[in-house]
Amino acid sequence: MISLANPPSFWHAWDLPQPPRKSHPPYIMEFDWIGCHFDLKKITPPEIEEAFEDPFSIRLLPETDNGDAEARYFALGKTINNRYLFSVFWTNGKNYRVIFAREMAEEEISFYERKNAEWV
Repeated sequence: MISLANPPSFWHAWDLPQPPRKSHPPYIMEFDWIGCHFDLKKITPPEIEEAFEDPFSIRLLPETDNGDAEARYFALGKTINNRYLFSVFWTNGKNYRVIFAREMAEEEISFYERKNAEWV
């Protein structure tokens, strides 16, 4: 058995292959803001993107009866200015199209805070 306290002389951490260092995250979310059907002046695209990048954001897939429709997801997140946002969006894994966004209702804020308290 190899002890990590006294590793064998042939085993050196610097001999192990290291992953390449990147200056950006391993994934980049690309948002499509063309033709939005809601007012982008009340909630700006950078605020919505911040809510998606919130490490504690919650994304949900609602139950639907229509199996052939494109899936729409819900996102609950918080901006760096502590603005709670609720969004409905579509994604193909890389590109995101926000269909609707608004500030969260009190019940949604409570749900967001409760779920994050459970996970921490």
